[in-house]
Amino acid sequence: MRNHNQASTSGKSLRDKTYKIIFESDTPAGKSFDEALIITIILSVIVVMLDSVAAVKASHGELLHTLEWGFTILFTIEYFLRLASIGRPIKYATSFFGIVDLMAIIPTYLSLFLPGGQYLIVIRVLRLLRVFRVLKLVKYLSEADLLMKALRASRQKITIFLFAVLNLVVILGSLMYVIEGAEHGFTSIPRSIYWAIITLTTVGYGDIVPQTPLGQGLASFIMILGYGMIAVPTGIVTAEITYASGRKVTGKACSKCSTEGHDLDAEFCKHCGERLSNSSVIYTETSLIRS
Repeated sequence: MRNHNQASTSGKSLRDKTYKIIFESDTPAGKSFDEALIITIILSVIVVMLDSVAAVKASHGELLHTLEWGFTILFTIEYFLRLASIGRPIKYATSFFGIVDLMAIIPTYLSLFLPGGQYLIVIRVLRLLRVFRVLKLVKYLSEADLLMKALRASRQKITIFLFAVLNLVVILGSLMYVIEGAEHGFTSIPRSIYWAIITLTTVGYGDIVPQTPLGQGLASFIMILGYGMIAVPTGIVTAEITYASGRKVTGKACSKCSTEGHDLDAEFCKHCGERLSNSSVIYTETSLIRS
């Protein structure tokens, strides 16, 4: 019984150590792991890009193939270590980054079971999915986490803004259809709305051009309006970034669900209620009050 308890305790201790190294960045080992993983991801993406260059592949194809399998094996080991070290492996496997981790390794293995010229196109498409490895970089950048929080906080305001813009382009497109007509290229209201969108966003392809003075005047108004409207979503997101950067958060990650970014005084996970570890590193910015 004692040996069984010792083995159980030893296994749990090993899992906790592995978890802190892989998921938390507040220890030297965890920071070193993140840095090594970032370098590995960048190198693997470079290999994928070089493999798509015909001249490079012709001269260094074997080397690129060997490197690709080496990176795939490393990412496979990392993926299973993540599943083994977390309290709820299914939850991580079905999370955004869990799916990205899986997509980073599956295409190489699938290519083994899809040989032959008739599957060449499918294999090339699957190989392109390996570029998803670059998304694995996002979770190691605190600035990216800050941006995601700001985008989530401002999604309702931006949604309302986009709804207002949609109404505006429908009205302006319909008005331009009445002014110009089919003889000047505005053959229908949907086509006129398309013109209003590319004009309001200041893209201006030039495939449809108003010919009448009234139409040109309306086009000029829409162009000026477009410059002013571009600043609206930028201001919304900037305000949310300013507020989010003023919060004090820790580097602690939940050992059950891997949720990060807890408040400074948090003792339990804000997502699943698991007790957080005592070790933490504090990222502080100027404290701001949301107006």
